[in-house]
Amino acid sequence: MSQHKISVHGEDRVFLQSGNDTILRAALRSGIGFPYECNSGGCGSCKFELVTGDVESIWPEAPGLTERDRRKGRLLACQCRAKSALGIKIRTDPAYEPIQPPKRRSARFVESHDVTHDIREFRFVTEDKAAFLAGQYAMLSIPGVTEPRAYSMSNIGNELGEWQFQIRRVPHGRATERLFHHLHAGDEVEIDGGYGVAFLRTEVKRDIVCVAGGSGLAPMVSIARAASQLGMLDTRRLHFFYGGRTPADICGTSFLSELKGYDEQIHFYPVVSLPNEIPGSQWSGETGYVHDAVQRVFEESLREFEFYFAGPPPMTQTLQEMLMVGYKVPFDQIHFDRFF
Repeated sequence: MSQHKISVHGEDRVFLQSGNDTILRAALRSGIGFPYECNSGGCGSCKFELVTGDVESIWPEAPGLTERDRRKGRLLACQCRAKSALGIKIRTDPAYEPIQPPKRRSARFVESHDVTHDIREFRFVTEDKAAFLAGQYAMLSIPGVTEPRAYSMSNIGNELGEWQFQIRRVPHGRATERLFHHLHAGDEVEIDGGYGVAFLRTEVKRDIVCVAGGSGLAPMVSIARAASQLGMLDTRRLHFFYGGRTPADICGTSFLSELKGYDEQIHFYPVVSLPNEIPGSQWSGETGYVHDAVQRVFEESLREFEFYFAGPPPMTQTLQEMLMVGYKVPFDQIHFDRFF
């Protein structure tokens, strides 16, 4: 297995990239705080400048790079592999240093079941423990799919090696086509994780607000499960908002109702944006956009909460702007990873 030494200019940091690792994953595996979010080429958080050496670009057209970035020679660490020893420019940040460095594991598919008409929960088992933080995601290498895909865990870290993912079917998507239609019990995939910085802050004493849309459900369920199991909800409340387009998209009650304190310390707010889109469907709950529901429920008390959210980019961007600009919620109380 080939290895290449990568040096971070101006910081006296050196790490090794091995095999098919990207520069980003190699840095995180070495415990270096390389800024990132999506790990998939969309957010642009892991931009760096190449000083010396040669790289292979996995996805030259990745949307995380603007035309200005390309003119200036910037690259995405999540979409580059070293072909030689490298010197790079990047400002590392202790906030991105992994508490548990990500690790690759071979995983065996056990079973799956439908959560909604287009979301399915998949369960895998690894030989060693499932080491990740609540709210994180992993990169799945799926047979027949060229590059790994990022999916969030819906369970919590455990000694049994169980990994659960709630995955939304993407029309014409290569990865979900393989997962939904060609994966059989006993098949093996590679799980590389955990990744992500929107994990549960167990030391924070504020009440918790989780906001999810679509397959953003998984990391929020993980956070709710961890908060309950760790006893955090003995002294805090957890407010869980879930937004869907139609009543058929709404789920979450079955997961949350299993937790201690449901309807007492845990409060669920399902929201539908298009209640009448499907003829004959009935909905008597909240309607509109999920960020508006958050605003209606809490109004001027928004600064008192710790926020976690995951979902479509328009939802996460709007919610971030509402909290930070509209209500001056401090940035360190807001936790999310952008996916595109």
